[in-house]
Parts: sequence; structure tokens; C-alpha cells
Amino acid sequence: MLELFTESALLFIAVVFAFCLVVGSFLNVVIYRLPIMMEREWHEQCREMAKSPAVADVPEERFDLVVPRSRCPSCGNLITAWQNIPVVSYLFLKGKCANCGESISARYPLVEIMTAVLAALCAWRFGAGWEAVMAIIMTLALVPIAMIDADTQLIPDSIVLPLMWIGLAMSLFHPMAGADTLFIAPKDAIVGAMAGYLSLWSIYWLFKLVTGKEGMGYGDFKLLAALGAWLGWQHLHIIILMSAVVGAAVGLTLMALRNRGRSVPIPFGPYLAAAGWITMLWGRDIWNLYLDKFV
Repeated sequence: MLELFTESALLFIAVVFAFCLVVGSFLNVVIYRLPIMMEREWHEQCREMAKSPAVADVPEERFDLVVPRSRCPSCGNLITAWQNIPVVSYLFLKGKCANCGESISARYPLVEIMTAVLAALCAWRFGAGWEAVMAIIMTLALVPIAMIDADTQLIPDSIVLPLMWIGLAMSLFHPMAGADTLFIAPKDAIVGAMAGYLSLWSIYWLFKLVTGKEGMGYGDFKLLAALGAWLGWQHLHIIILMSAVVGAAVGLTLMALRNRGRSVPIPFGPYLAAAGWITMLWGRDIWNLYLDKFV
């Protein structure tokens, strides 16, 4: 199979695209349910610490990434298998529930398409091999991280911490010859994780000492640590610069168009995730272009 994919890059990209369409459908479940699962866990921890009765508005039935089955948010009708085919079902049903006819958010197929396109770009960039597999894994982690942070301003430890550990473990397979590969040296990965966390942690405390306010959350520190573990400390400045510039531009635009005050928090995770993904694919090219133009 690997030989077939190696001989036909287009086939490899097509298979990755189709597979990640399906994975994108599951990521929609993760994006919706994981914050609810986190909130339930916090309620349970608070109840145990306070030794108080269960919170009334938190249902006791099982709720995770598998159970219960997906339902229409309007009428509660179960979504059947044929109604849950990525993108195709949404187009066939014209973006409406098959039971009650209420509109279904276009965000669901958009997340599926975005996941598939980003994964296909990884397949195109790295070709058939372990580099492409690892790049796709990172992509499938960054998509829900970015979307959940955009929705809730939370970055789940259950995704970002395994992502960091996978990056550190991946460095053990770095070729001793020092080839130009996604698998970086263990030293670079360890220093990258440390520097990624401590850099934003330092900015956080400096900002808090000066203004008395919290400028970002600890999830951002962990996300940059994970990106540092994957890409090495050498690329952290590119990630921070790109995410800061784009984040500032988006923030100023929202303030101008939507009259959002300065006190309204803007999640930083989506910009870190986007900058990290771009750096994973083209970080060296971006840095070389910068050196050629400005140094």
C-alpha cells in the first residue's frame, strides 16, 4: 500500500482527504461535547470537595464522545447514519433537519471540509510517509483546539497535553545524520517545549504586574509548549510573531466593526494553532525568505 501511495501522490492525497472528511465529522462531536464534559467534571469535583448534593442542572446520564447518539438540537430527533455522512448529507438535506425542517449550522460541513483540506495539504507537502502521518495527527489535534478555544476560551488538557508528549516522543526518531525532516532532535524538542511554555508564561505575569489583568490563559502556554515540542525552539519566534500580528489585526477589526470594547477577551489559541500549522509546513521557507529580504 505504501508503495502504491508513493508512486501515486494524487491517490495518497485523495485517500487522506476522504478519510479526514469522516474524521472531521467526529471532530464536530469533540468540539461540541468536550467542553460540556469538562464542565460536568468540574461540577463533580466541586461537589465532592464541598460534599454537597449533585448540582440540579447537570444531568447524571452518561455523556461522552460516544454516548448519547447525535440528535437534532431543535427537535431532539436521532440523526441516522445516512443523515450523518460528512458534507453529502448536509447538501442532500439542504442544511435542514430531516424531521423538523429547522436549519442546521453550516459550521458542521465547514469543519469537515477544513479538516480534510488541511490534512490533504499535509499529504501534498510531505508525501507518503511518516512525516505526513505525524503532520496529519497534529492537524487533527489543532482543529478542535482552535474551535473549542474560539467558542469557550478553553484549551482542553485532554488534547493539548497528549499533543505535547507525542511531539517529545517523536523527536526520539530524529535521524542522527541531521536530515531536513519534521522529526527534530530530542534536545530541540525539550528546549522548545520549555521555551514555549515559559515565554508566554513570562509575558502573562509581566502584563499582569503592569496592568493588574490577565492577558491570556494557561492553555495558551501549554499549546505553545506543544508546538515547541513538535517544531523545536528555533521556530517559536515565527509562531509567536505570526499569531500576535494576526490576532492583533483581528482584534482591532472586531473592535471597529462590532464595537467590541477592549475589556472583551479574544481567544489567542486559534491564532497560535494556525501559526503553528503554517510553520509546520513552511516554517523554514518563511524564515529563509525573511533572511533574504531583511538581513
